[in-house]
Amino acid sequence: MPKDARICPEPALTSRRAFLAGTALCLSGTAAMAQMKIADLRGSIDSAELGLLPNAGSDQTAQFQNAVNRAVERGRALFLPAGTYPVANLRLPSGTLIVGVPGRTRLVYEGGGGQLIRAEGVNNIGLNGVTFDGANRSIGDFTEGLLHFIGVRDLVLENCEIAGSAKSGLVLDRCSGRVTECRISGAAETALWSNEATGLSITGNTVTDCANGGIWIYRWREGEDGTIVSGNRIERIGARFGGTGQYGNGINVFRADGVIVSNNRVADCAFSAIRSNAGSNVQIIGNSCLRSGETAIYSEFGFQGAVISNNLVDGGTIGISIANFVDDGRLAVCNGNLIRNIKDEGPYPPEVAGFGIGIAAEADTSLTGNVIEGAPKFGLMLGWGPYMRNIVASQNVVRDCGNGIAVSVVDGTGSAVISNNVVQGSKRGAINGFRWLEKATDELNGQSGYPNLTVTGNQVSA
Repeated sequence: MPKDARICPEPALTSRRAFLAGTALCLSGTAAMAQMKIADLRGSIDSAELGLLPNAGSDQTAQFQNAVNRAVERGRALFLPAGTYPVANLRLPSGTLIVGVPGRTRLVYEGGGGQLIRAEGVNNIGLNGVTFDGANRSIGDFTEGLLHFIGVRDLVLENCEIAGSAKSGLVLDRCSGRVTECRISGAAETALWSNEATGLSITGNTVTDCANGGIWIYRWREGEDGTIVSGNRIERIGARFGGTGQYGNGINVFRADGVIVSNNRVADCAFSAIRSNAGSNVQIIGNSCLRSGETAIYSEFGFQGAVISNNLVDGGTIGISIANFVDDGRLAVCNGNLIRNIKDEGPYPPEVAGFGIGIAAEADTSLTGNVIEGAPKFGLMLGWGPYMRNIVASQNVVRDCGNGIAVSVVDGTGSAVISNNVVQGSKRGAINGFRWLEKATDELNGQSGYPNLTVTGNQVSA
């Protein structure tokens, strides 16, 4: 017996049902053994019993579909031994449960202009320990992804791998359930694309080397979504389709309200680590955002309500942007974030947006307890032209920036309070009024000269 093996006591209860209810599964040995024990405990069918053999070489689609259907009819899981299964255009009925050996059970897409797996209008689908390999073969026009689930209730993908999709890797339309501990890589478009979720959690996954996006949480029309995106690792996301931020983001929220984006590590994205467009009541909390090509964290365009807290931003052209009051983007809390190593060169000409900013905010926003170091233009930028209202910037530390705090003094702006901040080492001014990007005042600390601005109690040093 191996030294690390554990002895599992025989259950005192004799019936299988009592055993399942009262005894924990004891796993020992290799991952393959663990998966086999899980499958056995669930009363699975070994695929070989149904004529589905690994490494057969020829197309196994018919045999695979038959095996899935027979397992579902018997109310049992389908266990796939290690090996390769060439298949295409599989359809999963309600109650499908497929268990493989992680990293060794591979479904390889045969191509032919279809897709690998599709399920529609069904429920209780489970996929565990299976690798889905698109082999970079063409996917049909009728689908957006290698795996496409539509209107599926209680979908679970766990410890699976999705690789080499010629479009998106995993597409979920109007689905509930969870995607957890999976690995998605090499998608020619987006790794995971959810539309109109109905109760979805995306947790603990690794997403790497995708050409247009990492995780997308979209809705066709703005509304409550509530997806949880937490604990994922997302790296090296490109923007193959170009644009100014539609693509190239690690996590993208679009028109989806009530989304929680927390404790993710997002690195080396062509545009944003986290970008929320018209997503109200979004929470962006505790994320690590490294080396973004443009704005690291964005809440923009028609959102109402955003909490952006306790994030670490290292690299990007803007650390955090809370923008587009002109389109009703407003109402945010931005606190406890650490921002450093901001640059003033980005993926398109800087006159389009003005790079080199630590935090920019426009309307109905409280900015407190943030630490910003090394933003070449502005540490804090409050307002944009006439688009400023009800801004509080208090107890922030702004260090070694071009201008420490810039506040808009264009006619028509609303009120702002700038108080009890520490501004140190600003090269071109500590706290100044600006008209757009042009400095319009001397130092404002103490007496601003503008009735809508309160500037008090700030500590300024060279």
